[in-house]
Amino acid sequence: MGALSKRAAGAAMMNRNITIFACPICKEPMLVHEQGRLECSMNHSFDIAKQGYVNMLTHGATSKYSKDLFESRKAIIDSGIYDLLEEKIREQIAAAKIVLDTGCGEGSHLARIMAQREGIGIGIDIAKEGILAAARHYPQQIWCVGDLAKSPFAKTSFDAILNILSPANYEEFKRLLVPGGCVIKVVPQSGYLQELRTQLYADSAKETYSNEQTVERFRDSFADVMVERVTYTVPLASELVPALLEMTPMGWHKSDEAKISLHEITIDVDVLVGKV
Repeated sequence: MGALSKRAAGAAMMNRNITIFACPICKEPMLVHEQGRLECSMNHSFDIAKQGYVNMLTHGATSKYSKDLFESRKAIIDSGIYDLLEEKIREQIAAAKIVLDTGCGEGSHLARIMAQREGIGIGIDIAKEGILAAARHYPQQIWCVGDLAKSPFAKTSFDAILNILSPANYEEFKRLLVPGGCVIKVVPQSGYLQELRTQLYADSAKETYSNEQTVERFRDSFADVMVERVTYTVPLASELVPALLEMTPMGWHKSDEAKISLHEITIDVDVLVGKV
């Protein structure tokens, strides 16, 4: 698919789902204008990039996440270590037609969760490098550079919102959900990536982890909450160890890479489901 057709395809998808968008500056509805940008009645406009995504940030943003990190994240997710978690999420949103992934990164979780099912996925992230990669690899979904603090979406637009191992904005989530919609938040549990943590942080406070405060805050934010722990250990190919280190905050000590030896990795998370 060429550059022009990627832009046109992205614009066409946005046009089919245009009611989910609202101007992040004035909150007015948006239109796709001349196949090249989103524009509101107050003439605020946001260009659709040649790669097919739209940048709706209203302010400069610096991200600590690099192109290399997103490539590593895609390699790890594509390896299948999150398959069981993604299947659990898929079950929770089986009836959802319009799904928003907040902090979507390079889009791999959303694309895999939405594969072989009806509906459309919309991914948003403040990191342009992540959205660039998402648009390049997964043109079947809608990708948006943006900040939920200055939201580019209209109220009651989404059947489900995903928030996988990333920061949350619960008030905005509740505004964006349709009545009866749900938020799926994934937070690490004590055994998450424990093989890596044990080797990097042996005998330090960082060797253990508690998500108690995060879970409590989620419970306080939604009237109807379910918490399910998902725990499993999977083999990890040795060539993926550098990618795992690159994609996790734990791995931002490159000097430790040579002494890390992993053959398996544990995924241990709480899946929080909140309904409005």
